Amino acid sequence: MKKLAYAVLAPALLLAACANGEATTTKVVKDVPKGVQSDVKIAVIRNLASDDHTKQFLDGARSEGEALGFKVSTFISEGNDVKFKELVAQAIQQDYDGLIISHGKEDYAYDMIKPAVDKGLKVVTFDTVTKKKGTALKGVTETFQNDHQLAKLSLDEVTKVTDKKPVRVIKLWFGPGFAPLDRRQEIYKTYEADGKIKTLETVGPTNFQDVQGDIATKMNAILAKYPKGSIDAVWGAWDEVAKGAYKSLKDNKRQEIPLISIDVSNQDINLMREKGSNWVSTSAVDPFLIGQTDMRLLAKKIAGEKTPESFDLDAKLVEQKALKQDTTMYNLDTIIKGWSTSDKFNEPWMDRLRDVHKKQ
Repeated sequence: MKKLAYAVLAPALLLAACANGEATTTKVVKDVPKGVQSDVKIAVIRNLASDDHTKQFLDGARSEGEALGFKVSTFISEGNDVKFKELVAQAIQQDYDGLIISHGKEDYAYDMIKPAVDKGLKVVTFDTVTKKKGTALKGVTETFQNDHQLAKLSLDEVTKVTDKKPVRVIKLWFGPGFAPLDRRQEIYKTYEADGKIKTLETVGPTNFQDVQGDIATKMNAILAKYPKGSIDAVWGAWDEVAKGAYKSLKDNKRQEIPLISIDVSNQDINLMREKGSNWVSTSAVDPFLIGQTDMRLLAKKIAGEKTPESFDLDAKLVEQKALKQDTTMYNLDTIIKGWSTSDKFNEPWMDRLRDVHKKQ
């Protein structure tokens, strides 16, 4: 079972974080690359709200980095692209050795990250496409959840809610321009083209400071247009929009409509376990594992080792019926085989560093 790691969200100003002491890696460890043994400093910058998923992603990156003896600072921009770009620009000007960049948008990510690459910083991204006119930033590794797999797992569940075809769906999605949702949309379109589903309405947020409230309000209006029996399922391409839909369905006493989503958090699990809950399943990748994997990739880069240009993390299905009273994000591995566990990109020298710093 995965231990609960602490998450402390850093303040907006990078300059404050840079003054928080020195890195702990000072002892030279035998058979470990020199590059990862000398005051390694990492900045993890994420362009999403400070929800459960974000906290666990940052926990995974922070705990893995600190286990290797790195100094790790974390920053969030609450989905504010201007603030996000400012945080990245500030980090590039500081004395970091590497950056983990999460959820940069495709229309600006290349130009935002290129100065870091030009300066010689090592960079790993998550859910961020760094290509511009087909040209990728050399040396950057892009990581993603396997979004096609996530969409297939969830949409297969949608097709099971009724024997009638096509299944009539309220679709919670927004885009284009948001890389993970764009890839999930690619699979959604194939289910539409194959006659498996029919989209009644597409709902997306416009207020990213209150996604749940925004979606709930919009769903209230939609539900008033569709009497009972006219909607077969609600599909959420992102759990934040699904949470808003869940509230609306509950408030409007429309929990006869199954809700199926992508991504998972402790809040999601609690809602799925509520009495009478219609949130029947979600497909997801452990966000702690994503952060952990990104930090390993970054460590390999700093060590001068070869890393792939891109990497997708495998998805799992989280079913309401499998949840127990004490199920949380931190013990899902007890009911879902392979959750939170991976040796991908782990190296023997990383184990040696962990052993040394565990004893300090």
